[in-house]
Amino acid sequence: MARPDPALLDTARYPFSCQIEPRFGDLDMNMHINNVAMAGMLEDARVRLFRQAGGHRHLPGLSTMVASIAIEYLGETHYPDTVTVLGAVERIGRTSQEIIQVVTQQGKPVVFARTVVVMVGPEGPAPLTPGYLEAAAPWMLRP
Repeated sequence: MARPDPALLDTARYPFSCQIEPRFGDLDMNMHINNVAMAGMLEDARVRLFRQAGGHRHLPGLSTMVASIAIEYLGETHYPDTVTVLGAVERIGRTSQEIIQVVTQQGKPVVFARTVVVMVGPEGPAPLTPGYLEAAAPWMLRP
């Protein structure tokens, strides 16, 4: 993935945010938060966003599956400074949605991620419900 459009790094465009405290065990040998730990932080924030958007209420009996994820590391992240993960729904399809996230540390963007999440039921991909589509609208990327 190429570096993101600078407009996608504008934190005011993201309706969701949460703070995550790195752990000492998240560090690599260079004393930066390692890539696997960052992917876990992004995952945790995506689940929090999905819950805020009503996924657990409007899509009962379905689960999510990551179909695609791209993570762009824009800078170094350090322990013990808290990271803020911002998120938004960028696009919604019939059975999937595209979530974008920006991670900041000390106000500076350090990670950009784009994830395609598919809803899955017993028979495979499952459509997003009208209730979820309505509940997710406030969580779309702002202009």
